[in-house]
Amino acid sequence: MAEKKGATKVYHVSKRATDGKWKVSIAGSDKVIKLFNTKVEAEEYCEQMAKNQGATLLVHNSKGANKGKVTSAKVKGGK
Repeated sequence: MAEKKGATKVYHVSKRATDGKWKVSIAGSDKVIKLFNTKVEAEEYCEQMAKNQGATLLVHNSKGANKGKVTSAKVKGGK
């Protein structure tokens, strides 16, 4: 599937249930881009990637009543 010109990529940071590692993935794909031991490491990596590509970053909650829901969204500008 070809990406639409001008479409904004959306990256997700979420915790994997199988091993507790934090994964970075792109919306619309099951592929994991990279795994991290901590949420902070995953967010820092993803923020840089999103900034470089003018993409949006969505961070998911890992526990509690809001498990799996987006806890923060950041839009990064400019290449």
